[in-house]
Amino acid sequence: MSQYILSIDAGTTSSRAIIFDQYGAQIALAQHEFTQIFPQKAWVEHDALEIWETQLKAIKETIEKAGIRPEDISAIGITNQRETTVIWDRKTGAPVYNAIVWQDRRTADYCQELSSAGHAQTFLDKTGLVIDAYFSGTKVKWILDSDPELRQRAEQGELAFGTIDSWLIWQLTGGQTHVTDVTNASRTLMYNIHELCWDQELLSILEVPEALLPEVKSSSEVVGHTDNALLGARIPIAGVAGDQQSALFGQLCLEPGTVKNTYGTGCFCIMNTGDTPVVSKNKMLTTIAWQIGGKVTYAIEGSVFTAGSLVQWLRDQLHMIEKSADIEALAASVEHSDGVTFIPALSGLGAPYWDPYATGTIFGITRGTAQGHIARAALEAIALRSRDIILEMQKDAGVDFKTLKVDGGASNNDLLMQIQADLLSAQVIRPRETETTALGAAFLAGLAVGVWTSLQALEAMWHSDRVFTPTPNESTQEVINLWHERITRILS
Repeated sequence: MSQYILSIDAGTTSSRAIIFDQYGAQIALAQHEFTQIFPQKAWVEHDALEIWETQLKAIKETIEKAGIRPEDISAIGITNQRETTVIWDRKTGAPVYNAIVWQDRRTADYCQELSSAGHAQTFLDKTGLVIDAYFSGTKVKWILDSDPELRQRAEQGELAFGTIDSWLIWQLTGGQTHVTDVTNASRTLMYNIHELCWDQELLSILEVPEALLPEVKSSSEVVGHTDNALLGARIPIAGVAGDQQSALFGQLCLEPGTVKNTYGTGCFCIMNTGDTPVVSKNKMLTTIAWQIGGKVTYAIEGSVFTAGSLVQWLRDQLHMIEKSADIEALAASVEHSDGVTFIPALSGLGAPYWDPYATGTIFGITRGTAQGHIARAALEAIALRSRDIILEMQKDAGVDFKTLKVDGGASNNDLLMQIQADLLSAQVIRPRETETTALGAAFLAGLAVGVWTSLQALEAMWHSDRVFTPTPNESTQEVINLWHERITRILS
């Protein structure tokens, strides 16, 4: 009898649902974009109810496309945009404020205040994170500070905080379950990744009431069941992981030293460090990769805030292309970027610069600059920012990576992958199943309910699609040199 896993992939720009069979093959997919809200400069919000509505719509469509019944689904796995912050009323389920997105920079000044007050080392030691507006903790404080009544209600236990995984689980279970998993908790600035608990000292510094917080579960266990009235079946929710950790698992980077890079709205490179939390000396983040059967696996990560969103910007704001996929043909229309460098700081700069005030810039424009040059420079920018963090990660690991596993929507861009291989002087390996973020959540859920009995059973299902071998030339080094020269000009 066939066994199916429903994977919920709650991304930054869209809600997706994918059904996989017991062989890890994709059976059906549905996707719906939701509104990006920009109330002020550097502010980014989502309507949490719209996220839930589009997600539920995608779930129902996927089940219908697959031609299966809800009761045929063995388990649900959830993977999500991390750090995005929702606070809602426990009684009504209504959000008290729009979801504040991970890209949002409104708390940058407060983060500087925390660092100036001498708290940076405390947060680093306990959470593995730098103090930055990227993470959830300062967003929670901002929402509570926006209305004195909200803080009072939070302290009285009337409100609930969650990242998008918690929000969706609450909705799927009919308001019966308020949980998160260790990977999402580890991205909040409030969770001690060594003691595996919400940290009282950090909560006190951030002025966040503990009554607001979800219970923290492992990444692979049954945390609740769907409300029967919702889908017509009580399906166990059995796998939960933040999107980048889920992609690391979906790529089956199970051994210390293995590494993947995901090309989505941003780029996120993570290396498995095993049962040891490696403290980066190069401004990378220490994080929890997953927890299975009581055992925690750690990772180090570098974050690039702007990747696929740069292509969306060229599409939606400059109207250079009609579809995001058109960027490849436009960039391929020229042999090189002709000295143009695109600094993609549309939401500040993440690792290793951590400059929340940096803004995007295009250098090297002349009368001869064409759209193709800007498009190619945009692809180079995505690859160069990934190169920045990979080089620093290599220093932390003490090894040079010979290969890089890649996934995410933009990894289907052959030109971008070749540029990445050339700039890294390393092989870039793209798997046959590029939906590794959703696949990772499916694997975690399937392990919890016995669809797969071991990690070894999963390894047999991973296959490469294409290997991009580096062929650097003189212009490759010129692109790198211009990058180093020009990015220093925009740092605050």
